[in-house]
Amino acid sequence: MDNLKRSRYDLPIVSFISFLILTVSLTSTALGGSEDEEIGSTESIVLHGSETGKLEDEWQMVQKKGNQFVVNDQPFYVNGFNTYWLMVFAADNSTRGKVTEVFKQAKSVGMTVCRTWAFNDGQWRALQKSPSEYDEDVFKALDFVISEARKYKIRLILSLANNWEAYGGKAQYVNWGRAAGLNLTSDDEFFSHPTLKSYYKAHVKTVLNRVNTFTNITYKEDPTIFAWELMNEPRCNMDSSGDTLQNWIEEMAVYVKSIDPKHLVEIGLEGFYGPSTPQRFQFNPNTYAQLVGTDFIRNHQALGVDFASVHIYADSWVSQAIADTHLPFIKSWMEAHIEDAEKYLGMPVIFAEFGVSAKDPGYNATFRDTVINTVYQVILNSIKKGGSGAGSLLWQVFPDGTDYMDDGYAVVLSKSPSTSSIVSLQSTRLTLFNNLCSMRCHWGCRKKKVLEEILYHDEL
Repeated sequence: MDNLKRSRYDLPIVSFISFLILTVSLTSTALGGSEDEEIGSTESIVLHGSETGKLEDEWQMVQKKGNQFVVNDQPFYVNGFNTYWLMVFAADNSTRGKVTEVFKQAKSVGMTVCRTWAFNDGQWRALQKSPSEYDEDVFKALDFVISEARKYKIRLILSLANNWEAYGGKAQYVNWGRAAGLNLTSDDEFFSHPTLKSYYKAHVKTVLNRVNTFTNITYKEDPTIFAWELMNEPRCNMDSSGDTLQNWIEEMAVYVKSIDPKHLVEIGLEGFYGPSTPQRFQFNPNTYAQLVGTDFIRNHQALGVDFASVHIYADSWVSQAIADTHLPFIKSWMEAHIEDAEKYLGMPVIFAEFGVSAKDPGYNATFRDTVINTVYQVILNSIKKGGSGAGSLLWQVFPDGTDYMDDGYAVVLSKSPSTSSIVSLQSTRLTLFNNLCSMRCHWGCRKKKVLEEILYHDEL
């Protein structure tokens, strides 16, 4: 194995690039498109990547080094996606195959990270039926999701709770508290009441200590898990000062780390600027954003938080109708957060949700592709200068036959050849970059020009 590794690292730079590009061009996509329609599957190129070409027992945890993610001390830039309902689909034999299908399709375009829910509280097919009472069949479904992700070499960001009522959310925790006799007047008391916080901590402890029934690996020991997310899009409107949510983040991030010091932790924020940085209000999409109890820079300075998360929804925040103003907002929103992550936080930032809804007035697939390209380009600009922009996660990738779950943002790769090509090209660029830099490359070396050409050339 060592000899093989040396021979791969010793390849001349031009030969190495040619080999990888040839691998891409000769590999047919798993989505059914022709070579004219798509640039080709990145599946083979990913298998030759800086980590996935290694033996299974060398599958390593993602770590943070300064403002970058690393695996085996080499860069790990992310092109990924969201599919939130994987656990629920895995809990039913009639839909379980869709989990495999979405991983297979995502892998075929080189995506390496998926964000999904590790919660379903008190609802239909609930994981947590009541505080600390779990449905073992649904837990086994989550086991299956993780084992399938590992099979397809896709890392998972697992979110542990929801701000919104879908899949239970903080409202369900409050309902449980009321049922136990607590006098609660706001769902936002989820963040402050000791009993509700104890419910959340118990859930965290149960999930992190879970032993996967498919792999026999404890979740907190499994490198398939990229990171834990404290909550999907936490907001605390009850306290616009941000103190309540800040205290919760500080408590829960440390608590997660006390159980699992090996995995990365992120909050799950949308990225709104709050009272601690009024000079950044100009980047918020509207004045309401500064009143929802979140505070991007302050929140991410909490001990135990490893990287920043930001969401991008110009069609929800700026104007629902497709408009020329969307693209400048996306660009400035991303660049501001990358700058903050570099100057004030010293950590990577992932744009963990972004997309365009087909339900928006004026929507067309070309505009969606333009938005995706815009997001990808900002990431590439950051990579070029060694910045904090560490990747993005498209909201959201669906397999065929799941249209009834579509919130308008679903991307079915097999039905979207132009979008698939854009995603695949971004994956290829990042994989080539990670591979080249894994050959002990530094930005001052002769490979810098080649890397820049990879990042900015329209076609490979």
